[in-house]
Parts: sequence; C-alpha cells; structure tokens
Amino acid sequence: MTTRVHVLADRPELGEQVDPMLAAAWPAFVLADPVAAAAWPRITELFADYHLALVEDTAPAPIGVAYSIPFRWDGTPGGLPGGWHAVVAQALADHGAGRTPTAAAALSITVAPTHQGRGLSRRLLGRLRQTAAAHGLPALVAPVRPSAKHRYPLIPMDRYVRWRRADGAPWDPWLRVHWRCGADLLAVCPESMQITGTVAQWEAWTGLSMPDSGDYVVPGALVPITVDQPRDEGRYVEPNVWMHHRLQPVAPPPGQAGQP
Repeated sequence: MTTRVHVLADRPELGEQVDPMLAAAWPAFVLADPVAAAAWPRITELFADYHLALVEDTAPAPIGVAYSIPFRWDGTPGGLPGGWHAVVAQALADHGAGRTPTAAAALSITVAPTHQGRGLSRRLLGRLRQTAAAHGLPALVAPVRPSAKHRYPLIPMDRYVRWRRADGAPWDPWLRVHWRCGADLLAVCPESMQITGTVAQWEAWTGLSMPDSGDYVVPGALVPITVDQPRDEGRYVEPNVWMHHRLQPVAPPPGQAGQP
C-alpha cells in the first residue's frame, strides 16, 4: 500500500480528521490536558508548516500525525524549557515577540493502533527532522514520552532511562527509535506536563474508583497520580526525556508536500 506524508499547512483538511486516531492511541487524561487544549488552536494556526500527516491510499483519514513547533534555544541542556507545557508556552511567546527560532521541538508523533508495528513512527520522526532542517534549524529536540514507561510507573525516570539492551541501545522502544535516528539523551524533565482534575474526572478518564486520598497507579500513566479527596482533586505530574537531534540545515526540497 502506498503511503504519503503531507504538510498540514498544505492539506489543512487532514488535520481535521485526526481526532478518532488520537482518541484510540492516547490515554484520555492526556487528551483532556487543559493547557494543551487552550494552546492547540494557536499552535495549529501558527505552526502548520511544522505539522505532518501520513495517509494511505486506501484510507480516507490520516493513519499517522506528527507535530513540532519552532522556538528559541541556546543549545545547552540548561537552556531547555521545563518540558512539554513549557516549550509550548515558549514557542508561542517567541512568535509573539518576533524572536527568530533556533530549534524545533517535536510535540508528539501518533500512529493509528491498527497501523503500528510498521516503522511508521520512525518515518514520521525522520520527516520532522527533515522539516526542521528545511526551515534552516540546526536542532530538533523532543520531550519524549517513553512508550513502555507506563508498565513501570514506580521506577523513577532517571533510573528508567539508564536501562540498556545488550547492544547498548536504550531499553525503551521509543527512546531507542530516537537514539537510532542519531539523537542524544540530554536530560530528564521531571515536570514536563501537569494535569489536574476532579476525582470524578479522573475516575472517568481511568475507569477506576478512587474512594480515598493517596497515590494511584492508573492505566497509561508514567507515574502514579495523587488524589486528595478533601480537595476533590487528582494531580498527575508526568516526567519526560529531552532528546536532541543535531541537524544539517538545508534548503526546502521542491514539492515537499505529499512526498512518498
């Protein structure tokens, strides 16, 4: 089957068809993140030339989507934003202030569950690298959400990222994809994303009852969530991992949109 990658600035209608795929691939509490929900309309309006959709000739809707955003970074680990929420805020602030970006940040890469296992996420990551380079940027960084960490929610992230296979590659499959694409692990961002909701919201998002205060291991979460019953609040603070792809900026390739 033939697949093609399109830039959403050229095919905006594809971006309007990704919600079912995202709902099938991501935990409900991640999609309900109020910070992301508030920022997303501006992100898709301003940075659509950094967003990609993967389509298959037999499917009416995208089977994969990848989002990145440009921002200003000094190139040092200490100069990185605090994580996913922080880099979104910085990209919007940089754009509003007219600051020239010096890097792109990959926000997410999603492949429909029915099409996973075909190397499509690595392909989309490669195209995000190409897109950043085509904009003249020397770096693509990513606050990576390790794909298998949810199976080990009690292991601290700074220990988890040190797990290695016999060949020296990262143990985590998604970290390994970035590593094999040439990325370096720069740092753990311990508070990359913070999601707060009522107890009822968390019960709806997770399908679990939470009758008492305490820490709960919930499906899809990289670390436990903390429930405070008197305050009617559940709080999740997700750690991610900053990966750094060094790029060689190039001129935009002709006919980038819709390339195989």
